[in-house]
Amino acid sequence: MGGLSLKVPLLDLQHQYASIREDVLSAVTRVCDSQQFIMGPEVERLEAELAAALGVRHAVAVSSGTDAILVALMALGIGPGDEVITPTFSFFATAGSVVRVGARPVFVDVDPLTLNIDPARVINAITPRTRVIIPVHLYGLCADMDPINQVAAARGIHVIEDAAQAIGATYRGRPAGTLSDIACFSFFPTKNLGAFGDAGLVTTEDEVLASKVRLLRNHGAQPKYYHHLIGGNFRLDALQAAVLRVKLPHLASWNERRRANAGLYGDLFERADVTSRLHLPSEPQGMTHVYHQYVVRVPDRDGLKAHLASRGVGTEIYYPVPFHRQACFGHLVCAADTFPHADAAAAEVLALPIFPELTRAQQEHVVSSIAEWLG
Repeated sequence: MGGLSLKVPLLDLQHQYASIREDVLSAVTRVCDSQQFIMGPEVERLEAELAAALGVRHAVAVSSGTDAILVALMALGIGPGDEVITPTFSFFATAGSVVRVGARPVFVDVDPLTLNIDPARVINAITPRTRVIIPVHLYGLCADMDPINQVAAARGIHVIEDAAQAIGATYRGRPAGTLSDIACFSFFPTKNLGAFGDAGLVTTEDEVLASKVRLLRNHGAQPKYYHHLIGGNFRLDALQAAVLRVKLPHLASWNERRRANAGLYGDLFERADVTSRLHLPSEPQGMTHVYHQYVVRVPDRDGLKAHLASRGVGTEIYYPVPFHRQACFGHLVCAADTFPHADAAAAEVLALPIFPELTRAQQEHVVSSIAEWLG
């Protein structure tokens, strides 16, 4: 397999940029020539194109994926005294946004196979104060949404999809972002669809909710200087919208390349006879994984990470500290042994390179390096 001198970065954005450079520069020039940098026609066109691509009625562009979660909670009227159920294993914004609106996050453990929120534990965590459940589509795989939606509907609880990592993923034939009352996406530069800075999106079928999000993203003002709500500055700038409009037509093919790379990893690991010692990602029946991250699990994760670094392979840990062990959530009473699967994942997960432009030789080098370490 690949030679020891071969370098494999975790992500190669320069390669992607080279393939669309002229179109991006043309789009950026268009915005610069217009001298309209905040919201405006460029953002409106992006919203229409994303709504069509996702098959959703309303797509509201915002300033980041974090702000998408925050404004979704605000639009639902979530605040002090309310509880919001989240997985304890996710990116910080999922729970941090709950605290920012004054509500209390209630953490639950994850499914040990998918590392997505465990629906059975969600049901057990519901109290009379529960107003929202936020399932996270972690690493590009949808959470098991049907049982969550069923219990939420029966109890009058809202569901917000944290689809930040899962644009293009599907669940039983339905796209991520269409599986709940309201959904949130991130276009951070490293995402499958990434801007040239921070950007995000809120999607919903509910016209009232969409209108409220649009109002809240601009300080609650309509018209200008007439404020109906206390909102925020969650506006998207036109330069980010223009870049995303260039990239959006490529998203499906980029996702397919990620899926093909994941398939090749599976084949190469099988041939290397290491699958009994290395836990590979799963794709449950009825779901389409878009592999924002290709995450393996191994007991001595830190040892493997160091070995791969010595072989020129970039990796990352998503995520080393679950919410119930974060210092900023220390005021929440959580029994230390309540989240065994999240704790195990935090100690074992390691993301390998999976970007669309990854070559077979690079993947062979990654696999041979892992096989060498496993012995």
